[in-house]
Formats: sequence, structure tokens, C-alpha cells
Amino acid sequence: MNLEQAQIDKIYQQIGVNVKTIREKHGLSQLDLALNLGYKSVSVISLGELYKNKKHFNITQLAKIAKLLNVDICDFFDGVDEIINQN
Repeated sequence: MNLEQAQIDKIYQQIGVNVKTIREKHGLSQLDLALNLGYKSVSVISLGELYKNKKHFNITQLAKIAKLLNVDICDFFDGVDEIINQN
């Protein structure tokens, strides 16, 4: 099974949306999250949430965010199965 680039792009977009939603539910700003992850600006978080310029979160970043927010890393993948299984 091959994934088309458009599907991969949608997966990264969905993960970014999920990170943003969960971050906001926990009352954290992009700056708060960035600083807690050791970044000096919001650019990594902002670009990852928007999938801007094909910038996305990597698995290490997702693991750190999950630990910081005390959520299951799988929560960031909600909706991804549907994208993968689209015809």
C-alpha cells in the first residue's frame, strides 16, 4: 500500500490540528509550549501546528509534548486512520 503525497500532507495537517486542540485544552500558549520544550521562539510549534512550508512535528517532539501535557501520544493521531484508509 502506497500513500500519496496528498495523504501524507493531510496526515501532518491532522496531527498539527490535534496538537493545537490539545494544547489549547490545557491552557498553554504556543510560547508556553515552545519554552517548555526548550525552544526560544514559537516558530517550531506554529509551523508544526499549521504544517506550514511542509514543517511538521517529529516523533520526538510529539513524545515530549505528550509527556508535558500528560496525554497519550496516540491522541495526536486521532483522525489519521481515516486519512490513510481514504480511496
